[in-house]
Amino acid sequence: MLRFALLSLSLVATPAFAAGQFEAQPVTRAAHERFVAGDNAWRCGEAGCIAARNATRPALVCSRLVRAVGPLRSFSADGRPFDAAALEACNGRGR
Repeated sequence: MLRFALLSLSLVATPAFAAGQFEAQPVTRAAHERFVAGDNAWRCGEAGCIAARNATRPALVCSRLVRAVGPLRSFSADGRPFDAAALEACNGRGR
């Protein structure tokens, strides 16, 4: 029983816990706390923006978010961050 409890706690503490969502850090804070961009319902606050992961390609989700909130400092899908080139392309497509 103790082994099961420790295993389940270790699973919650892993980066996989962040899987299943999109996360973004806009350069400037989003004007709205909740809004829809494309097929995603976003929630934004001081720590950034999050939306549930869906089947839409992350690059498309990123560019739609840029159109809604402006340039992004960071963007990740399922806990995997965009590298500098992908983020630059996203910010460019979203204008």
